Amino acid sequence: MPRNRQRLLAAAVAVATVAAGTTAAAASPPEPQPITTQNAISSSFADTFADPAIIQGRDGYWYAYATSDPLVANGPFGLMHMARTKDFGSWEYLGTVFDDSTKPSWAAPGSFFWAPDIRYFGGRYVMYFTVTDTGANPGGDPAIGVATAPTPAGPWTATDGPVVAPKPDGNGGYFGTIDPAMLTAADGKRYLYTGGFYGGISVTELSPDGLHSVGTPTQVTIGDRYEGSYVVYRDGWYYLMGSSMNCCAGPTTGYSVFAGRSKSPRGPFLDKDGADLNESRVGGTTVITQNGNKWIGPGHHAFITDAAGQDHIVYHAIDRGTPWLTDPFGINRRPMLIDRIDWIDGWPRTRAGLGPSDSPQPAPTTGSAAGITSTDPARGLWGATRLAGDSLGGPTASIRGAATTKQAAPGGSVRVEANVKLGNSLTTVLGGGAVVATVSGSKITIVAGGRTATAALPADFDRSQWNNLSVQVAGTTVTARVNDAGLGDLYAEARLAVPELKVRSAPVSWRGSAELDNLTVRSVADPVRREAAVPEAGELLAGDEFSDGGLGAGWSWVRPDANAVVADGELSWPLQNTDLVGSGNNAGLLFHQVPAGDQWIAETKLHLDLGENDIRNYQQAGMIAYLNDDDFARLGDVAIWRTRQTEFGRELVARPSDGATSYGGAAIGRPAPTMWMRLAYHRNAAGEHVYRAGTSIDGKKWTWGASWVLPAGVTPKLGLYAHGDQIGSNPPPVATFDYLRFYTSK
Repeated sequence: MPRNRQRLLAAAVAVATVAAGTTAAAASPPEPQPITTQNAISSSFADTFADPAIIQGRDGYWYAYATSDPLVANGPFGLMHMARTKDFGSWEYLGTVFDDSTKPSWAAPGSFFWAPDIRYFGGRYVMYFTVTDTGANPGGDPAIGVATAPTPAGPWTATDGPVVAPKPDGNGGYFGTIDPAMLTAADGKRYLYTGGFYGGISVTELSPDGLHSVGTPTQVTIGDRYEGSYVVYRDGWYYLMGSSMNCCAGPTTGYSVFAGRSKSPRGPFLDKDGADLNESRVGGTTVITQNGNKWIGPGHHAFITDAAGQDHIVYHAIDRGTPWLTDPFGINRRPMLIDRIDWIDGWPRTRAGLGPSDSPQPAPTTGSAAGITSTDPARGLWGATRLAGDSLGGPTASIRGAATTKQAAPGGSVRVEANVKLGNSLTTVLGGGAVVATVSGSKITIVAGGRTATAALPADFDRSQWNNLSVQVAGTTVTARVNDAGLGDLYAEARLAVPELKVRSAPVSWRGSAELDNLTVRSVADPVRREAAVPEAGELLAGDEFSDGGLGAGWSWVRPDANAVVADGELSWPLQNTDLVGSGNNAGLLFHQVPAGDQWIAETKLHLDLGENDIRNYQQAGMIAYLNDDDFARLGDVAIWRTRQTEFGRELVARPSDGATSYGGAAIGRPAPTMWMRLAYHRNAAGEHVYRAGTSIDGKKWTWGASWVLPAGVTPKLGLYAHGDQIGSNPPPVATFDYLRFYTSK
């Protein structure tokens, strides 16, 4: 037997012997059930809490931070906000991150502070944030600031300059250096992702203390599509997630989150279909989008993992019934929400694809089973010494030799997690020796079922600081991860698959030297692995195949276009130099009679070559659900600056006093010169008309995205459109439709 394995197994035997020699462990009582929470979770202290970031402090509280909007109508803007909770059911507002005397000295007067990103490493809390205007180049030169604090509630001390400086665009302006998100990666380096629609998202390496950027940034998303990035590591992949479209269009906000993944923190990041987030026909796999309930525009998110190993997305969204914090066209009302993340075929999906919840949901699991009080762990352990700890974390448990829980941990899938200050070696034993995980020297080692897995820690890993250690058995897979603060980053993770692994209920045991805080022992949440049902086309009801040399029965026009011609089994329609948004209500629209009933699917096949990389704003064609020129939802293949996207847009009258309209859109799927589109229609309990968009690039595999809701009453028309500014192409592109069909919806 190899000498390393002998030592590991000997450690396991020694720990089991210690456990057997103490007073017999009590059986583990039933785990406390999580409370329920309901979106918006910030409603008890704020009407808006936008761009949320979140972290668990060593005192057991979860701390949330938000951008500098007023919390309530006519309230002060503040200088970023802080709140905390222990159970996600009740919250306490803590005030602002900065005041006028502590805000960054290099920010221009009147600058806003947006999109905080919170981390913990090196023995202190580190916050990155957007400064919209610096004193060096007044007039809009966004940069990224950084501040540190000894506790998650502050006091926050900003550095004397930006961590990422403003980036000139070469035309006298500046790119959008906004929306920071930090990642500690397995190569031992820290990275900061920044940027938005103007210029794209880039990643830059940071100095070890996280306070300075070094080297040359790498662009990882194309401009005009993503902002609000967040990166997590899972199962060997780095997942870059970003928000798309407009965050703040009031009742027409279609903000959504999409993901790509890479084996490197520098990318390239590809979506589920292999499309790059950094190419003109831009990719992105849906993480969250609106589903037709009250919440629209879900986005600018953070991730957390609870004590049961369940991931959650924390984000803001807009109630379509009360979209404004102030008068229309003022500040958007964007409260904080939270929902479960399920990993479906290796991709993060909110509630398995159901999207934002508007009913009570289980709150994230907090606290511990096995008789452990997470914030005073020594009281539930044999063999550990209770230390007074510090003002931040309270009492801690010191292990010098061996320790074990006084009560048994659950059997089967179980997760043990703690903040740790590691000595030379710490071994964690689950199931009476079924699983042995050791952090020793420069590596993590797992032994289970006669198998071994190891992972190397970075050469400069600092074991004297507080870090996060988790050991988890989920089915037959064992993982042991060391990272900063449990926010999806890592220093190292060992992973081992053990067929027929059985972990019985038994005390958790440790051997070695370490100090523990925030210790939790929990059954692992049951994973959801199947995507929620999506619309499926059934029996063909009606439609037109454009096969008889003209339009068939059931068609009607708004503003007929003589250039739209049916021939050779196609409707060929050169894009009109017209528009339908705002006051530009001069585009031709072609409608077909819709089927009777409260549920059906409309489908068309479209060929439209918009080229790549050049600017053609906003050439497009597709399907439209239409009440009038100021109340419609349109699904189109569209050129947006240098990108090509599929957009499900919405216009409505947002200010009835003068008829002013609002327009926004949600992205969906990947565009192609030939693509298939669907609108799945149903009428909800309130009688409103709900349309969900679906797209495909082969007519077989469908991507279903956002839903828009049109008001109850008159049934909207359904048809086709083809228009957009002709700048960038002469002659205009031709949209070719093969058919328009209506199906039953399964």
